[in-house]
Amino acid sequence: MFSIFDSQMMLRAIELAKRGIYTTAPNPSVGCVITQGDDIVGEGFHFRAGEPHAEVHALRAADENAKGATAYVTLEPCSHYGRTPPCADALIAAGVSRVVCAMVDPNPKVAGRGIQRIRDAGIQVDVGLMQAQAEALNPGFIKVMKTGLPFVQLKLASSLDGRTALANGQSKWITGDEARADVQVFRAQAGAILSTSQTVLDDNPSLNVRWEQLPDAVKAEYAQDDLRQPVRVILDTQRKVSDNAHLFSLEGDVIIVTASQADSGNDTVKLLTVAKEAGQLDLNSALRALASHGINHIWVEAGATLAGSLLKACLVDELIIYQAPKLMGSDSRALVNLQGMTCMSQVPAFELTDVTRIGNDVRLRMQKQQPE
Repeated sequence: MFSIFDSQMMLRAIELAKRGIYTTAPNPSVGCVITQGDDIVGEGFHFRAGEPHAEVHALRAADENAKGATAYVTLEPCSHYGRTPPCADALIAAGVSRVVCAMVDPNPKVAGRGIQRIRDAGIQVDVGLMQAQAEALNPGFIKVMKTGLPFVQLKLASSLDGRTALANGQSKWITGDEARADVQVFRAQAGAILSTSQTVLDDNPSLNVRWEQLPDAVKAEYAQDDLRQPVRVILDTQRKVSDNAHLFSLEGDVIIVTASQADSGNDTVKLLTVAKEAGQLDLNSALRALASHGINHIWVEAGATLAGSLLKACLVDELIIYQAPKLMGSDSRALVNLQGMTCMSQVPAFELTDVTRIGNDVRLRMQKQQPE
């Protein structure tokens, strides 16, 4: 059904879509290419929520050449009015003769309706070209639409023997400058950076994206003002974090997830109240509440306790560990607090997907292993 040329054009659309991974949240990253014969006559990608979608940019570039053309798009064209008009209608009005979609939109407001609308207009629509690559562009958007839960990446840093701090609490720095700069790339792609009140009290972190530490390739692609700062989310059951914490002085939104309904007293901070479970915040409810506030993709940086709780609750989709070639000893602090397991079936299992040397450290990426 698909030709080599079709694959080449969809690959180009996917590369275009990647140019929005730092800016589009909470919207998905989407790319579009329009061709006449063997020539590209228009292309575009979605840059920011509320701005024109990829198809609109590509149609504007193609202008009259869109009539009778083929449009390659990484996600089914939308069929509903949101912040912008339906892209399905724009393709129909432009007179394209064929649309190739990598995947159906998992958003219930679309979910095949855009494809059907275009087909009802007499236009050929082919679906499924390079679907896996297209899905990899938007794991958070897809997961929220299918499950109501955000995509969660848990970042940890350890020595070779799986330790995160000496017995006295000293931990700066286990990994090198290159690894800490690599973290900024992941932070910049996330909708939120999640941590705990204990981490804020212990380290007084910024939990933001540091422009100066981003790779030159990223800084060449985006203006500093265009780069979106993720929402800082702090789990603070008992409201321990002071308004004097460093993160409140920085640009970007802050959400405090708490069990208390007391007013924050700070206009720049949003309070999100969730129920407790066994004396702690119900993490499943907290993540669902964050998803309902437009956060599809969460990057977690916290201590061993939250890491263990997320893993035990099976809420981690991807585990990213930076491992330094150091040995810190058996009396040092463990990577995660996981207790009470009595059989191997209870052990959180992951599939290793990537091993990369970052400076003098190693970055391990693992995805949650799906049950057989």
